[in-house]
Amino acid sequence: MSRTDFNTLLEAGVHFGHLKRKWNPKMAPYIFMEKNGIHIIDLHKTVVKLDEAAAALKNIAKSGRRVLFVATKKQAKEIVAEKVAAVGMPYVTERWAGGMLTNFPTIRRAVKKMATIDKQMADGLFENFSKREKLQISRQRAKLEKNLGSIADLTRLPAALFVIDVQKEQNAVKEAKRLNIPVFAMVDTCCDPTDIDYVIPANDDATKSIALILDTVCAAIAEGAEERKLEREKEAVEAEANTEAPAKKPAKTRIKKSVKASVDAEEAVAAEVVAAVEAPAEEAQAEA
Repeated sequence: MSRTDFNTLLEAGVHFGHLKRKWNPKMAPYIFMEKNGIHIIDLHKTVVKLDEAAAALKNIAKSGRRVLFVATKKQAKEIVAEKVAAVGMPYVTERWAGGMLTNFPTIRRAVKKMATIDKQMADGLFENFSKREKLQISRQRAKLEKNLGSIADLTRLPAALFVIDVQKEQNAVKEAKRLNIPVFAMVDTCCDPTDIDYVIPANDDATKSIALILDTVCAAIAEGAEERKLEREKEAVEAEANTEAPAKKPAKTRIKKSVKASVDAEEAVAAEVVAAVEAPAEEAQAEA
């Protein structure tokens, strides 16, 4: 079943590409026609590609891994921050810091620095600094929050990257490909889809188009996370039931014990018979 239909994409303006003179020939398979000097994207292919990407993202979320969303262009910042935060995934809407993936340990140290400053403020140690030091630390904290605050809970490399505007975020795409991290992206007619693992041909400039694609993608991620939650709850219930059930002794042990009991009973009867036979003989010997 398709997650979205042709008419919904059409109403959101997903089909509008770039000017014909700015097109990338590698996007030719996804272009339907040219009208008034503008390329029109084939929405039938967009529906298919969007469903493929949504299914893959759902599986990633179901496995408990993270997807990093990257969108630093003005039209997409607020939309990404709102929709991606709702499903608990990390995102980058400010400047892409060079080495955010390839030099991930350094980025983690910067995030830990931010946590250290927060701890100092909470413990009251911040008050021991001079006015100048407080100002410098506050500025540093604000800068870190702006650039890295949205990835503070990203403790390891993401399982995938979702990019809006491949041309603008080419550094992020290069780093992901270097680390063999799959890339999902909204790709317009002016972009090169070569390095993209899951191409979603769509208008990446209109806010309505971006919002619709993100709605579909985030819904798939939410479904995957919910299924993972239900599976974990089911496993917990089964584990609890197995713990509470009384442990039954193996049938082999029970059989051994019953055999031993019957042997002991036979030996006791034999001893009584021997005693009964030997008693008269002993009495006769005593009388003689």
